[in-house]
Amino acid sequence: MEDRAGRIAAIIERFQGVEGATLPILHAVQEAFGYVPAESVPVIAAALNRSRAEIHGIVTFYHDFRDKPAGRHLVRVCRAEACKSMGSDQVVQSLEQALGIRLGETSPDGAVTLEPVYCLGLCATAPNAMVDGKPAGRLDGAKVASLVEGFAP
Repeated sequence: MEDRAGRIAAIIERFQGVEGATLPILHAVQEAFGYVPAESVPVIAAALNRSRAEIHGIVTFYHDFRDKPAGRHLVRVCRAEACKSMGSDQVVQSLEQALGIRLGETSPDGAVTLEPVYCLGLCATAPNAMVDGKPAGRLDGAKVASLVEGFAP
């Protein structure tokens, strides 16, 4: 099995010379590992003649990138204005209580990660979440309870 550094180098090589290669490289690294490992940031920066801060900034700016592994299930709760006005704060509280974690955390058993997202584009069905890549709308306490039922290890 190829080591992590070798896999990262192969990904960079695949996109070397491609205009605007930063995002494709980061997406490929995340696809390979489930997140963008910290040790990949200086390697990517050097290969693209960018600073570590620039690459780190991209990873932390875009909500699709993560800098640590996510749980087996991923719950992203919309925190944009339309969802907030329709009760996403209560949805977050219900999820935090049901899962025993706070927004931005992964459960200790690695079962679920709870993340904020700033607009899913589903404002008509607010408040919303994306659960394992599938939209969940018009969330309330009962719907939250049924969502987390399926997250048993």
